[in-house]
Amino acid sequence: MNNKYIYETHLHTSEGSACGRACASDIVRAYKNAGYTGIIITDHFFYGNTAADRKLPWNEWVESFCKGYENAYEEGKKAGLQVFFGWESGYNGTEFLVYGLDKKWLLEHPEIRDADIPEQYALVHEAGGMVIHAHPFREAGYIPEIRLFPEYVDGVETINASHSGTLAKSRCMGHPEFNDYATLYATDHHLAQTAGSDQHSTEMVYGGMVFNRRLADIHDYIRAVLDREAVELLDGTRNPFVE
Repeated sequence: MNNKYIYETHLHTSEGSACGRACASDIVRAYKNAGYTGIIITDHFFYGNTAADRKLPWNEWVESFCKGYENAYEEGKKAGLQVFFGWESGYNGTEFLVYGLDKKWLLEHPEIRDADIPEQYALVHEAGGMVIHAHPFREAGYIPEIRLFPEYVDGVETINASHSGTLAKSRCMGHPEFNDYATLYATDHHLAQTAGSDQHSTEMVYGGMVFNRRLADIHDYIRAVLDREAVELLDGTRNPFVE
């Protein structure tokens, strides 16, 4: 895609997520080889499917939790791939992608661990971050009910490529209607829309967001999302690097 910059916004590493099937360095190389401009590491947070031991003191837990991002960042510097930090918080199956904060903030704000959904939104906003409702209409065994919180999010992951993707068969959940419902929901509530692969391995799902420019950092990503700068949301039904 000439003059297009493609970013993966939803990605799990084996260092940070118990469900991750590939280490951060391997994932970075896979995305670089595929042609992506950048990725955002969004490993599962404390009450999600985290790989970090919850018995650890908070400071040690944060250090362990951030390993996936830190390893990816170092590999990204070598490979020439931008790597940004985020996480996916979990509330009894309802999940949110949080962007714009960092390890230092986590270390200084242990209250985020036990924050409820309104408190999470307030804490993240106070620090200049963004909250996106991840795959809000997904039906799965770990999700007891679909719950929507339009007043406590900045946007919605309307395209989760693992629902609609056809290129990576092992990751395809075969339910594109989940994305359709999410798109209608975001549109009805005038919420920003994002797209990501929900990546757990090095097998390309080809989800993500396409911009006309290179993003400077995670805060620039937030601005781009809220300003509706994306020119395409990738759903995994085609390889965007093959015209």
